[in-house]
Formats: sequence, C-alpha cells, structure tokens
Amino acid sequence: MAGTAKTAILIAGPTASGKSALAMELARAVDGVVINVDSMQLYRELRLVTARPSAEDEALVPHRLYGCLPASEAFSTGAYLDLVRGEIDAVRADGKMPVLVGGTGLYFRALTQGFAEVPPIPAGIRKQCRMLATEGGIDAVRTELAPLDPEAAERLMDLQRLTRALEVVLGTGRTLADWQADAHGAPLLGPEGLVKLVLAPPRPWLHARIALRAEMMLAPEGLAEVETLLALGLPDTLPAMRAIGVAEIGALLRGHCSREEAHLALTVATRQYAKRQETFFRGQLSDWSRKDPQAQDMASLVREILNDF
Repeated sequence: MAGTAKTAILIAGPTASGKSALAMELARAVDGVVINVDSMQLYRELRLVTARPSAEDEALVPHRLYGCLPASEAFSTGAYLDLVRGEIDAVRADGKMPVLVGGTGLYFRALTQGFAEVPPIPAGIRKQCRMLATEGGIDAVRTELAPLDPEAAERLMDLQRLTRALEVVLGTGRTLADWQADAHGAPLLGPEGLVKLVLAPPRPWLHARIALRAEMMLAPEGLAEVETLLALGLPDTLPAMRAIGVAEIGALLRGHCSREEAHLALTVATRQYAKRQETFFRGQLSDWSRKDPQAQDMASLVREILNDF
C-alpha cells in the first residue's frame, strides 16, 4: 500500500497483546487520535478490569469512545457503528488520523465489511429469548439455538450474542449469518488507504502477560472497582456484568474462593477469551498484516509499520 494516502490505522489483537501501547505510539507519530474498538472498554465503571487506557495515557494522546457508556446499557454492533462514525468524521475534520484499536472482532468486521440491517424483532420473541437467557443461562440458550442455527450455537461463546442469534432466527426465519451475508452498502471504512494490523504474539509470551494482568486486576483498585459495580445491583445478563473479572472478583469479594483461586480463574478465563479472539482474527481478518509484538522493541515495530506511509 506504499504510495496510497492512508485514511486510517486499524489494530486488532488478543487481550494483553500490547495493542493499546502500539496505538498510542502510532498516534503520536502520525498526529492521530486513538478510537476504541473494544466492546467492554466502552463502559465507564470498568477501567482497570478491562485494561482501559489510564487517565495519564488519555492526557498524552487524544482517546475517543472509552468509558462513554453506563454499565446499565446493553449495546449492539449497529449502535457502535453509529457512535464511531461520528468520531471518525470528527477526527478527519480536524485533519488527524483515526487510529482504531481493540479486541472486538465483530466491530472490526462491521467497520470494514459492512453490517447487515436485521429487521426489528417482535417484542414477544425478544422477551421470550431474554427470559430464557436470564433463567436458563448460556446452556439453555445454546440448546434452543442448536437445531435452528447449529453454526452459531457452536461458534458463539457469549450469552448476549447467543441470545441475539436466537432472537434473529425465531423472529425472521433466517440465521444471523444469512443476514450478515446480505450486508449491503459500502462499509464505514472503505479498503483504500487502510493500514490493517493484527498483533499475533507467541502463546507463551501472551500467557505470561495475561498472568500479570490477572495480578493487576486483583489489586485493591480492581477489587474496589468490581465492588462498586456489583453494588449497582444490575442484571447479570448485561454485557458489562459479563466482563472478565466481574464474576471472578465477585466470588472473591463474597468469600467464595481464595485469592489464589480467583487468580487462576481470571487467568484461565482470559486465556480462553484470547484463544477465541485469535481464532476469529485468523478466520475473519485473514488479509490483515500480522505483527509479532515480542519480536522487536516498540520503536522498531512503529518504524516498520510507518515504512508503509
């Protein structure tokens, strides 16, 4: 892509891969603004648990769409696209470069490949599906979905997305994948001028960083953050309540496990999530340039990426 005017930098990667630090360095180098593409970092109550950029980081480089929603709000991919469109337009109007970074693969796919507009789901079906999710949990929703949309039932690991898949197939008679295949209109970010990167570190290196992150989440600030969130009394089905760390630290706060058990649970859950992210990126973002963040220092990695400019 050398010689093509660059319109945006996109950085995807599994949790704890160092993508936020890379985004900051690239934004500083190209007079850019960092824009969040992580569904959990949208929530203002969860800074430490979701490894959201610190206040000091946000003071060094402009950041957008971090901590902008209350934990009480359920958020969709379509709603995210509406929000991020305004931010990208504003950044470009200021003559700056959008640097979009995060770990939510569905958001990146929607940004670059388009998003299917599923018709409204009848209220009765939505209520039925959400009641099933609340009362039966992920296993009940998966069991109900399996004969109707076996691919989604096997692939999806998140209760909200499983419930959405069930709503769509019951409400429209078509699977969510069918609707996504019919995504129409130009994607928000056209292919020309995009720098598309996936951080792909070796697993042992990533696992070591995940263990350190679990330790940070169990610091007093992390415990206090989860305690404050739980005190709101929000339904467990909300996305923010399912962020990694909420259930695990909640169990520790209630005395249901030891600190060592909480650390292990956090580490295992985060490793499993990172593996699902990596699988998505390999399958859905296969044409993106893959970078190993541990193979060289940050300055060298930034220089390598900027050689395309």
